[in-house]
Amino acid sequence: MDLSKIKLVVSDMDGTLLNSNHQVSNQFFDIFKKLQQKNILFCAASGRQHNSIVERLDKIKDEIYVIAENGGVAKKGEEILLSNFLNADKILKILPILREINGANIVLCCDDAAYIESKDARFIDLFQEYYASFEVVDDLMEIAEKIPVYKVAVFHYESSEEFIHPKIKHLENEILLKVSGQNWLDISDEKSNKGIALNYLQNLLNITKEQTIVFGDYHNDIEMMQQAGFSFAMKNAHKDITALADFSTESNDNFGVERVLEKLIASL
Repeated sequence: MDLSKIKLVVSDMDGTLLNSNHQVSNQFFDIFKKLQQKNILFCAASGRQHNSIVERLDKIKDEIYVIAENGGVAKKGEEILLSNFLNADKILKILPILREINGANIVLCCDDAAYIESKDARFIDLFQEYYASFEVVDDLMEIAEKIPVYKVAVFHYESSEEFIHPKIKHLENEILLKVSGQNWLDISDEKSNKGIALNYLQNLLNITKEQTIVFGDYHNDIEMMQQAGFSFAMKNAHKDITALADFSTESNDNFGVERVLEKLIASL
């Protein structure tokens, strides 16, 4: 494994760079400085809201690239490099279906805030981990009619793959459905995923697939892993990601990303 030509490091957040307490290690920030010294760029790519990602990476937020909302938006600092909204008519078609799913909590992910209509205090408390800016409203249909939406995120306490995906699978030819975690499923425009956003960023930076290394753990990381010369699945990754990735590394609680990046720095 020759990592000496790497120019761009891309990492998912939850289950990957973040440990189980949703924290970035101090070790990573030290490694980031060393990457900078070697002129290697870093991009955080997540299904999270942009504000939530940079909150976790506040120390370096102006020095990194961020792909948020599963590829719905890409930014450097506050500069928007790419944005891809979901068609409002499709959202208005999807919302009534989602409302009929027992245990589904729906989030409309917009540029400045996320919107929910759930009054479930437990969900609202949990949801704030991923969405730093949000508003509780009476009717999400009204929001969808007047505010552009990057994606619709749906939360289920037990399993998004088991209880949400089967109910909307019939819409796969119209929208992009991604099980993005044990409890989350994301609904986006067909052209909106982490891989497309990463490809746009690579072209912008004149960096090739072979010069890119990617870390991930769940289905919403598939396309960006395919867009990298070196893809790593976390030890805690979904079995589909482990099968897809070129390599594996330790879990998010055992510094899996940091261990590989240390090898990268040593190879330069």
